[in-house]
Amino acid sequence: MRGFSKAIIVGNLTRDPELRSTPNGASVCSFSVAVNRTFRDSNGEQKEDVSFIDCSAWGKLSEVIGQYAKKGSGVLVSGRLDQRSWEDKTDGKKRSRVEIVVEDFNFVGTQHSFCVFKGCSPRSFMSANKPTDDAGYKLHLNNGLIRPGFFVAVIN
Repeated sequence: MRGFSKAIIVGNLTRDPELRSTPNGASVCSFSVAVNRTFRDSNGEQKEDVSFIDCSAWGKLSEVIGQYAKKGSGVLVSGRLDQRSWEDKTDGKKRSRVEIVVEDFNFVGTQHSFCVFKGCSPRSFMSANKPTDDAGYKLHLNNGLIRPGFFVAVIN
C-alpha cells in the first residue's frame, strides 16, 4: 500500500527563520511554529497547551519565507511529515526528529498577508496586477476571492 503524509498547522513563529544554503547551493529555511490548543480537563476547567513544531522549506519557497517571516508571525503551514535520524557526535546516541517539510505557506493575522503555493497555476484566482518584489519573485494580487489586502506569491 502506498503511504500518505500530510500535516496542516496554524500558529506563530517562535524565532526568526534561519535561511542557509547546502554545499551544493540549495536554499533551505528552518523555523519552528508554536501551535496552541484549548481544551477542558476532566473537572471541566479550561486549559491551554502548546506544541512546538519544527519546519523546513526548500528552494524558492525557503527564500520567500526567509525574507518575509519574522518571530511572532502568524502562519499556516502545510506539508509532509519527515523523520530524520542521526548519531549524536557528543555522546554517540542515536537521535531522531520529525518535522514538516513545507509545501504551502500562508501568513495569517496581519493586514498585509502573503500566501506561497508551490507548483500551482495562478490563472484561476489572480488578477492581472502582478508586482515584483525586491528578490524578483512575482507577487500576485489576489482578486478579492480570499480577502482584501491578501497577496499571493506563486512559486512554480
